[in-house]
Amino acid sequence: MHDLNPKIRIKDIALLAGVSEGTVDRVLHERGDVSAKSREAVTKVLDEMNYKPNLFARSLASKKQYRFVCLFPSYVVGDYWENVDKGFNLAAQDFSHYNVRIEKQYFNQYDTRSFVNVSNDILKNEPDAVIIAPIFRNESSAFIDELTKRRIPYSFIDSMIEDVDYLTYYGQNSFSSGYIAAKLLLNSLQNGAQILVIRTHRKGSVSNQTLARNNGFMQYIQDNKLENHFEIINLEFNNNDEEANKNLLNEVFTTHLDIKAAITFNSRVYRLAKHLDELNHTKVRLIGYDLLTQNVTYLQQGVISFLIAQRPDKQAYFTVRDMCRELIFRQEIKKVNYVPIDILIKENIEDYIHFTE
Repeated sequence: MHDLNPKIRIKDIALLAGVSEGTVDRVLHERGDVSAKSREAVTKVLDEMNYKPNLFARSLASKKQYRFVCLFPSYVVGDYWENVDKGFNLAAQDFSHYNVRIEKQYFNQYDTRSFVNVSNDILKNEPDAVIIAPIFRNESSAFIDELTKRRIPYSFIDSMIEDVDYLTYYGQNSFSSGYIAAKLLLNSLQNGAQILVIRTHRKGSVSNQTLARNNGFMQYIQDNKLENHFEIINLEFNNNDEEANKNLLNEVFTTHLDIKAAITFNSRVYRLAKHLDELNHTKVRLIGYDLLTQNVTYLQQGVISFLIAQRPDKQAYFTVRDMCRELIFRQEIKKVNYVPIDILIKENIEDYIHFTE
């Protein structure tokens, strides 16, 4: 059994090892079943504490305050980004013990100018680290070029830019999720069927994640030689005019008589579901992303056929945790961390949303 410094809490060990407090307790007292992976993670942290007693003291004794700025989209209640915000809030609570302060900055995800303005303000204030949702690829690249020049470390959530020197990424494999979406949507669909692909207009740029998901979707079609089997109809929604979007859909259904499936690569598939419901086109196979309350409602009603979900709160939390490991505790961290791609249908959604760890 390990004898711990009384100033070190089981919670501290659990945070650094990435396991539950119960798992740490079982390892410490050598009882109960613990996976080899979890045991190894806990043992590694315990060894570092035993032989490097200044590991925790490093941030506390120096009185240094670490300021992590989290840059991600603004939102309304119920949006995908609300859960990201909750993850950052929990991390702010848990890691305040190590003199870490979380500062959140928001931008309009449909306007590149908003991102540029907020990122410029962040640079003026020289944070210790930045966590970025790089929705706008070009503008994000320019921002991280400046962070690199100033030697400010940064990590990505939700989507990533591959060929740059980031610390960590937590999020889906966006390309793979698009590939899987195509497999779900097109399976057993009749030859000649028409497929709606819906995007939302953004001022100045295409979403980095939307582009990756769409690329994965089209790669599936190419790999399976389906280019001549289906007709893809691309539509662009107006983020601020749902009546115009509904009219656009109505017009498309009037002129295209074999629409059998539809997909949107962002989290607001409920907008498409609502219009399909009102236009009496609920037999269209529909797939979208993320566990927004309205998405779940339409899934339960059978209007949405599939939701591809992830864990946005955990993405945010683990990114802060790993930034602490890197900057404060000098621990080794994993660079790319793909969260599971969860496929949800009407029959399994209840258990998924009510399960607690």
